[in-house]
Amino acid sequence: MNVQKEQDRKKLDAKVLTMPWYVQQFIDYKLPDLSPSTLLEYIRDYETFFNWLRAEGLSAASVNGKVTLEELEVLRMEDVVSYRLYLTTRRDSANSKITVSRKLSSMRSLFHYLSQIAEDDNFYPLLKRNIMAKVEIKRIHKPKDTAAKLKGKILEEDELLEFIGYIMDGYAKDVANNKQALHAHELNRERDACIASLILNSGLRVSEVVNLNVDDLDMNNKMLYVYRKGNNDETFKTPVYFREQARDDMAQYIALRQSRYKVPKREKALFAALPNGHQEGGRMTKRAIQAMIIKYAKRFGKPYLTVHKLRHSFATDYYLQNDIYKTKEQLGHASTETTEVYAHLTDKTMSEAIERRLEP
Repeated sequence: MNVQKEQDRKKLDAKVLTMPWYVQQFIDYKLPDLSPSTLLEYIRDYETFFNWLRAEGLSAASVNGKVTLEELEVLRMEDVVSYRLYLTTRRDSANSKITVSRKLSSMRSLFHYLSQIAEDDNFYPLLKRNIMAKVEIKRIHKPKDTAAKLKGKILEEDELLEFIGYIMDGYAKDVANNKQALHAHELNRERDACIASLILNSGLRVSEVVNLNVDDLDMNNKMLYVYRKGNNDETFKTPVYFREQARDDMAQYIALRQSRYKVPKREKALFAALPNGHQEGGRMTKRAIQAMIIKYAKRFGKPYLTVHKLRHSFATDYYLQNDIYKTKEQLGHASTETTEVYAHLTDKTMSEAIERRLEP
């Protein structure tokens, strides 16, 4: 199991114990098909819903784990409407339309399982009445809309190389008067530039970067073997190619990985960090990589840039030289529908269509 999945599985195993028995049964049912990361999101969604049920007096349970099936059966449509309203307007953290849609979809999955699949000892459904079957989940993720939101918020053309160069050299000039920041940059600039370069030259997800081991790297063929999102076969790693630029940056980092980060032989992580006060380095975390990119992006003058937008930057650039099917494979998308975002971002298909001439 890859590192991120292993961490999420531990969190899932702990969290699921706070849920009612029928939720635990549902998670066991879904475990062979969905990743621990996805199921952990399900649990968090159920946690929010059960907390709301109890706060509204719709459940007499003292804790979430004691919410009964009977209490779910008697929910009315007005209760579901109230919950949707709560999600969109709560003061502490109102949710976007996309998040609300996902949370309601999680509830639909659970209620469907309880009413259509799971059975009691007498072979009757666990849930006799499914109020969530009446809830319509409208599709929020439209490629054209997603592309519109990304316009102007990704790196384009020469900016890809400029950003890598800024991490390597330009940042030091901007923090010249900050000794602590300057020291940290001097220690990590080759690694940080390498990570940004790898994403901008391959389109890897941050979770895929975190999980990389040294023996996943094939420098001669400019290839990495990656645990791809959505693939639950723990024995299979997908080969993913990267550009020449990334190979040069990778070689520079690899040459100093062991000496700079004091990485012991047992540590297989490709990207390492050496925390203050530690004698040995270890695998970089997902959060550390995300924070690192944001730090450089702000100084670079692109405060909206994130790790995932680096992936979008690569994908847009890659799509300009390739078709949608090659882009889909390179990014590890499950379908071309997701990849359509980059067609809208570049307007490539439309511009080609308007210039096309019919043969006489």
